[in-house]
Amino acid sequence: MWGPGRARLPAAYAASGRRALRVTLVAAAGFYPFRYGLDRPVAATYALFTVVALGGLSRIPGTGRQRAAFMTRLLPVCWVLVAAGTWLSVRTWSAVAGMLVVGFTLAFCAVGGPRPAGAAPGLQLLYILPSFPPYDPGSLGDRLTGTTTGAVLFIAAEALLFREPAPAPYRERAARAALVAERWAARLASAPAALTDADRRVAQEAGQSLRPLNVPEAERPAGPGVRDRALTHTGLAVRTLLGRLVQLPAVRGRDTAPEVSAVLRAVAELAGATAACLRAQASPAARLRELAAARARLSAGSAGPVSGGGPPPAVLRCHAAVLEAADAALAMGAAADLAVRGRHATADLPPRRFWYARVPAPLLWWHRARGHAGRRSVFFQNAVRMALALTAVRLVAGVDTLPHGFWAMLATLTLTRTTLGETWSTIRLALAGTLAGALVSAGVLIMVGSDTAVYAVLLPVWMLAAFTLGPVRGVGWAQGLFTVLVAFVFAQLAQPTWRLAEVRVLDVLVGSAIGAVFGVLAWPRGAHDELRRAAADLLRRAAEIVVATSASVAGGTAAVPTGAPGYRSLERAVVLAESAYAQLQSEPAPFGGRGHGPRPPPVDWQATLIAGHHTLWGSARLLEPSPAPLGPGAAESAGVLGERVAGRMLLVSAALDPGDDTPAATTPLVDPGLDGFAAEPPGAPRRYYATVAWLDSLMTDLTRIARPPDRPA
Repeated sequence: MWGPGRARLPAAYAASGRRALRVTLVAAAGFYPFRYGLDRPVAATYALFTVVALGGLSRIPGTGRQRAAFMTRLLPVCWVLVAAGTWLSVRTWSAVAGMLVVGFTLAFCAVGGPRPAGAAPGLQLLYILPSFPPYDPGSLGDRLTGTTTGAVLFIAAEALLFREPAPAPYRERAARAALVAERWAARLASAPAALTDADRRVAQEAGQSLRPLNVPEAERPAGPGVRDRALTHTGLAVRTLLGRLVQLPAVRGRDTAPEVSAVLRAVAELAGATAACLRAQASPAARLRELAAARARLSAGSAGPVSGGGPPPAVLRCHAAVLEAADAALAMGAAADLAVRGRHATADLPPRRFWYARVPAPLLWWHRARGHAGRRSVFFQNAVRMALALTAVRLVAGVDTLPHGFWAMLATLTLTRTTLGETWSTIRLALAGTLAGALVSAGVLIMVGSDTAVYAVLLPVWMLAAFTLGPVRGVGWAQGLFTVLVAFVFAQLAQPTWRLAEVRVLDVLVGSAIGAVFGVLAWPRGAHDELRRAAADLLRRAAEIVVATSASVAGGTAAVPTGAPGYRSLERAVVLAESAYAQLQSEPAPFGGRGHGPRPPPVDWQATLIAGHHTLWGSARLLEPSPAPLGPGAAESAGVLGERVAGRMLLVSAALDPGDDTPAATTPLVDPGLDGFAAEPPGAPRRYYATVAWLDSLMTDLTRIARPPDRPA
C-alpha cells in the first residue's frame, strides 16, 4: 500500500516492474526494427518471443549479472533448439518424437540446480515456437537471427539495466558461521564455563542461516559440480560443529586436561582459517594439520581402558564429545578448501568422505542424473509428466491441425503443476482470465481493424502492464493480459480478425485439459507421497547401517566400508528425500487441504534428513581406521544400543509410510526408557563412548521426527 506522505510502490510491484521494463524495452528493440525497418516478420517474431521466453517465462534466480552470465552460456542451446524444432516440424511424427525427447531432457535438467530449473520453461518455448506452421526450414536463417538478436539484447539489459543489490553469497554465510564457531571454541578452550543462552541463540541463528530455506535460491550450492558439492559439505559441517560446541559445556567442566584445551584451541584456529579461506582464498591446510595432530594426541591419551590405567568414564565421555567437535571442524576446513580451490585444493582430503574431489565434471553430472533416473525421483516425475503432456498436445495439433496450436502447448507448459489440486485451481483461474482477455481482444480487433499502427503503439504499453501485474496478481490476470498481448503481436504479422480471440480460448482450453489429464494420471499428489516414501526408505537404510556399524565396532571389524552397497543405498535415499523435500516447500497442502480421509500428522522432515546425514558421517568416522575390538561388556552394550536405535528407526519408518497391512505400533515411537546411553561398562575404551554419543544423537533426531512441531523439546 501507499504510505502516508510517500509515493512508494509496493516491493512486489517494484521488482516485477523492473523486470517488465527490461522485457518490454528489449522486445521492442528487437521486434520493431525487424518488422517495420527491415520487413522481416520472421526475425521480428523470434526476437520478441526469445525475450518473452528468457525474461517472462524463465525464472532464473540471481542478480541481473548472474542471470546474464548464465544466459550467455545458454545461447548455443537456444540455437540448437530453434534449429531442431525447425527441421523436425516438417513431419508430425518427427515433431512429436522431438517434443518427447526435448521436453523430457529440458525438464529433467532441473537436477542441475535452481538455474537450469528456472531456465527450462523458456527453453521449452524456444523449441515449441518453430514446431508449428509455417513449416519452412528455408527461414531458419531469419529464425536464428531473431533469436540471437533477442537473446543478446536481453543479456545486455540484464547486465546493465536496473541492477539489484546482491544478497550475501553462501560462502559469506558459511564464513560468518565459522567465525561464530571460532569464538565459542576459543572461549571453551580457555575456561570450562558454559555458554549463555544468548550465545546459544547466536549459534542457532548462524546455523539456521545456512539452511536452504533461508538462503536465496540463486545462492544455494545445489549443482552437481565439485565446488557446489563441497560448499554444501561446508555448510553441513559448520552447522554440525556449532551444534557440537553448544552441547559441549555440559561435559567440558569435568575435565581440564591440556589435551582437551589444545584440541579446542586448534578447532578455533581452524574455524578462523576456514572463514579466511571462504573470503580470501587463504589455504587452511596448516591449521588442518595442527588440529589433526592435536586430535590424535587426545585420542591416544584416552585409548586405554579404565582397568589399564586409562581415564575414568566421565573423562572419556568428555573426550568423545570434544573429538566429535574436532571431526566436524576437520570436515569443515577440508570442504571449504575444496569449495574455493576445486581440484587444486591443498588440504588432505579423506577419499571416502570427499569421493567427488577428483571425479571429472561429466561423471559428476552423470552421477546426479543416474541418482534421479527412477520413478521415485520428483525430478523424474515432473519431467515425465511435462514431456508426455507436451507431446500429446503436439500430436493433437498435428493430427487435427489445431489452429495456433503453439498457444495450446504454451498453456500446457505454463499451467501444469505438480499436484492435481494446484493444477485444477490454476486451470480454473487461467480459463477465466483467458475468457476475459479474449473478450477484450475481440473488442479491440473489431474496433481497430487492420490499422497496424494502433497495435504497434499499444503493444509495448500492454506488455509492460502484463509482465508487471501478471506475476503479482496471479495466473488469472497473467493469462488474461497475455491473451490480449498475443493478439496485438499477431495482428501486426497477419490480417487480424476477431476470431483470433476465439482461437486463443480454444487453444488454452485444449492445452489445459491435456495438462490436467496427465496431472491426474502421473503422480497427482506431487512431492507429498514421494517424500513419505523416501523418508521411510531413508530410515530403513539407516537402520541397516546402524546395526552393521555397531556390530563392527563391537567386534573390531570394518564391515560397512564407505562405498559399499549399504552406503550407496543410503546416500541415494538421502538425495531423493532432499529433492522431494525441496519440491514440497513450493506446493500447497495435499489436494489444497481438501483431501479425502484424515490428514496425516505433521512431521519434522528436516530431522529425517539430518538423521540420514548423521548416520553416514558417524558410521564412516567410527570405522576409520579399522576399530580394535571392545571388551565383552562394552561390546554387548554397544550392540544392544545399536539394535534398539535401529528398531526405533524402523518403527518411525513404518509410521511415516504405513502399508495396507502394517500393524498398528503397540510401542511408542520414542523410547523414554532407553537409558543405556549412561551405562559405563568396565574397561570400555574411548571408541565405545564415541559410538554411544553417535547413537544418542540419532535417537535425538528420531525424537524430533516423532514429536509434533508444536510440542517443545
